Amino acid sequence: MKNFFLSLLCLGFVVISCNKNDDDPILEEEVIEVPEEEVPIVVDIEVQNFFWQTLNLYYFWQGDVPDLADDRYDTQASYEEFLTANPEPVDFLENKLLFSEDRFTFYSNDYTDLVNNSAGVSKSNGLQFGLSLIGNTDDVFGYVEYIIKDSDASNKDIKRGEVFIGVNGTSLNRTNYIDLLFGDNDTYTLNMAEIVDNTISPIDKEVTLTKQEGLQEDPIYVTEVITSGDKKIGYFMYNQFVSGSEDAMNAVFADFMSQGVTDLVLDLRYNLGGRGTTATILASLIKGTSTSDLLFRTTYNAKLQAEIASSSTDNYFVSTTGTFDGNSNAPLNTLNLSQVYIIATSSSASASELVMVGLEPYINVVHIGSTTVGKNQGSLLFVDDPEGGNVYDETRVNNINPNVQWGLQPIISRVENSAGFSDYADGLIPDIELDEDITNLGVLGDANEPLLARAIQEITGIGAKRSFDVMIPARVISSSKLHDPRNATLLLNNSVSTSKFSLNQKK
Repeated sequence: MKNFFLSLLCLGFVVISCNKNDDDPILEEEVIEVPEEEVPIVVDIEVQNFFWQTLNLYYFWQGDVPDLADDRYDTQASYEEFLTANPEPVDFLENKLLFSEDRFTFYSNDYTDLVNNSAGVSKSNGLQFGLSLIGNTDDVFGYVEYIIKDSDASNKDIKRGEVFIGVNGTSLNRTNYIDLLFGDNDTYTLNMAEIVDNTISPIDKEVTLTKQEGLQEDPIYVTEVITSGDKKIGYFMYNQFVSGSEDAMNAVFADFMSQGVTDLVLDLRYNLGGRGTTATILASLIKGTSTSDLLFRTTYNAKLQAEIASSSTDNYFVSTTGTFDGNSNAPLNTLNLSQVYIIATSSSASASELVMVGLEPYINVVHIGSTTVGKNQGSLLFVDDPEGGNVYDETRVNNINPNVQWGLQPIISRVENSAGFSDYADGLIPDIELDEDITNLGVLGDANEPLLARAIQEITGIGAKRSFDVMIPARVISSSKLHDPRNATLLLNNSVSTSKFSLNQKK
């Protein structure tokens, strides 16, 4: 796609005159002032073209956005005029092309940011925290959920359950917390606090943290086998569905099997999603490897749906770890359970919800925690590679337009389970409602941590007299993960065959 000029280029001109008293001509340059409204404006529309072409073909709501209609522009000239009239790519995307009910399409001017994000790689200090309001005010406080291993925070005096109320000496509130915690500063100092008698008060403690490039989080955070009565309970805390972690998950379940685990508590309380293929493998490790059983089905916009075979929409349970991202295609060490206990909260979304919904037609899923985010949609990463259908393929990075390094990850599908259920846009409601208590977050993986303790109680029937009263519930307004929509993903592998579709190039 070429550059376009909104007006002709007007230049000054040179006047040559001769003075009869001199032998040499005198060159006098006369510069003509160009009116401001006639100053040429160069509009590069390559990014806009990439956005429109991608969404016109793949976007789930393509039929609901008038400017994405196939017949919206009858000639190449009218199409280019439309793009040129929208010179700012982000404004163009958000105001012209995205459906009003779309909460989860996102983008970056560097597609590698999105690639790294899906692999659990980020620029981070390793502190994962939630943010809540102090009482009925606009004042904000943060509390530590967990700390990424081998991060800057892991080497500092800070741990799960601690709280903070300021950054660099400035108290947090609804207006400033985004700039203070998620702004451009790579280093900041937290002003810590304590909770006494349900009152949050500052203390004389500061913790300085520095973000580091390329921090990779191990999604397998805690695994334990807990013996309670005659039960052997496997506890598995998984924080992101990362492709390439399947062999490691399989090894965890092999250990569960070797120790005679009879029940499983799957902790997804801070897991906002990730790869659909990874979710399929986790579900198979829990329920079993009958490859004729449907886990979930994807539906697309009308244009794609009419052309896609069921082999590209139906996703079944699997029997091996597969070969994605270095996995060994090993047979799965499935527990073959008829019931599973899943801890999920308002920080659980997408692929986490898919595991819960996909398992329900086959086994009893006991959801402990709070209502989840509600993301029943799948996405795919696109780059400006028309010959590859604009679908990101790591083997085709040399084919990406060097002038357009943007990545676009739009919603392209809706998911439903084998019973046809997909109505959870408002979140999945727990069977046993129990908020995290900021005054008593406990130690993750410890049998006394409240949400795990409640699951153990449900499994064994032991400890019925224990109180699970919550003093200060963790009602998040945001978190280190939730503030960035890129974290709430159900990222589909390329289930749409792009070879049979062509981008809508105007003539």
